[in-house]
Amino acid sequence: MLQHPKVKGPSIGLLGFSKGGDLCLSMASFLKGITATVLINACVTNTAPLHYKDMIIPKLVDDLGKVKITKSGFLTFMDTWSNPLEEHNDQSLVPLEKAQGPFLFIVGMDDQSWKSEFYAQIASERLQAHGKERPQIICCPETGHCIDPPYFPPSRASVHAVLGEAIFYGGEPKAHSKAQVDAWQQIQTFFHKHLNGKKSVKHSKI
Repeated sequence: MLQHPKVKGPSIGLLGFSKGGDLCLSMASFLKGITATVLINACVTNTAPLHYKDMIIPKLVDDLGKVKITKSGFLTFMDTWSNPLEEHNDQSLVPLEKAQGPFLFIVGMDDQSWKSEFYAQIASERLQAHGKERPQIICCPETGHCIDPPYFPPSRASVHAVLGEAIFYGGEPKAHSKAQVDAWQQIQTFFHKHLNGKKSVKHSKI
């Protein structure tokens, strides 16, 4: 990426959403040159086995028998994931304390896919336990799993591309739409500060 003509360098920022979040956590933890990472409703464990060099980080244990069905017939998966802090899951935690740069966690308080606020708190406690800076955590009330760029229609439910099932993601439309605008501004501020060294920025109006 650093060799790409559109990449300014000398460092890189990452933004990951959902499954992309734990991938970005892993990249920030194991790769050099990453100085800022934004996670949107992300897990702090690997939700699929991660293979890196001669190491394998196992996946977080899940139980599909705990899938719930809403009154509208949509599935929710929040309760299928086990607690990352339980002894049989501790090897699945991403060693984010190895990361070189700071983290910003954006959390939808009505996320129906997984317990994003709980995961962000785990990350905060782990970083501080290793003497690292506490991450910035922004909690968005009445906001679901899919926090998109501003003015995208709120995605409260859709057919999951991998599972092929109709999934409910949560969120109240008005609050979720506002959160998408606010999150976009917070992301820009975070990246400008940690990649460009600017404390104040002129926000994009897209």
